[in-house]
Amino acid sequence: MAHHFICPSCGTRSTQADRNAGFRSQARGCSSCGFGFLFELLDDYYPAPDAAFFVCDQERRLIGLGRGSRELTGLTEERVMGRSVNEVLGLRFEAGDDPVGTVLEWGVRALGKSVEVNAEGDLPANAVADLFPAYDDDGGLLLVLTPTK
Repeated sequence: MAHHFICPSCGTRSTQADRNAGFRSQARGCSSCGFGFLFELLDDYYPAPDAAFFVCDQERRLIGLGRGSRELTGLTEERVMGRSVNEVLGLRFEAGDDPVGTVLEWGVRALGKSVEVNAEGDLPANAVADLFPAYDDDGGLLLVLTPTK
């Protein structure tokens, strides 16, 4: 069975037969940019060219900004590391939903969620959010935001 992966740093997609790196239980890293871990997808996923990647831990704190994040928000890793994703990005989902909480609690993905993003010091913008759980002992999630026109 092939497993599909995506790198939150560079967006490279890959397919591997094993979730681990070699015989170790260590998570697989990106062969393209060297980022320390990949997110497994239940099937292949193709982000838009202008999509922005954000990695959160199980407490909703940002632990990594990937491809497109600075272009979308103007924020650097130094300014946001360890802070709540909702605080930093000002996420407001339709009908007051909380897909971030759902993904973290249930370990399921949430795709195509309409969201208003109001990053610090920026004007509000509409986007579509795709959220993927981390399938490891640490938990966490990958948030992919695609701006809407």
